Amino acid sequence: QVQLVESGGGSVQAGGSLTLSCAVARYSSEIKCIGWFRQAPGKEREGVARFYRGTRETYYDDSVKDRFTISQDNAKNTVYLQMNSLKPEDTAMYYCAAGVLCGSTSAGFSYWGQGTQVTVSS
Repeated sequence: QVQLVESGGGSVQAGGSLTLSCAVARYSSEIKCIGWFRQAPGKEREGVARFYRGTRETYYDDSVKDRFTISQDNAKNTVYLQMNSLKPEDTAMYYCAAGVLCGSTSAGFSYWGQGTQVTVSS
């Protein structure tokens, strides 16, 4: 089955940048998209960005639009999330996920990585 491994998290000051990576193994044709989600303590998991493999369309949550960029390196089977102008409210555990149904919520994603922590200090 599909396996995803995130990396690249860390601590950064507000206004800084980080790039998260999601290495995808055992891709299957059923997978239509790769998404990034995040979950802060005491909050529900929320969709941040997603990338559709077939159409190469991208979608972003309003809270990260114009600051985050999702991209894919096909040769490396890796999906990236470039995060700029980070804010303290971006602090969360970030997960990548592979989806068949996709969409803006976690319900459309069947395979998940273990997560990588992002902490933004003011």
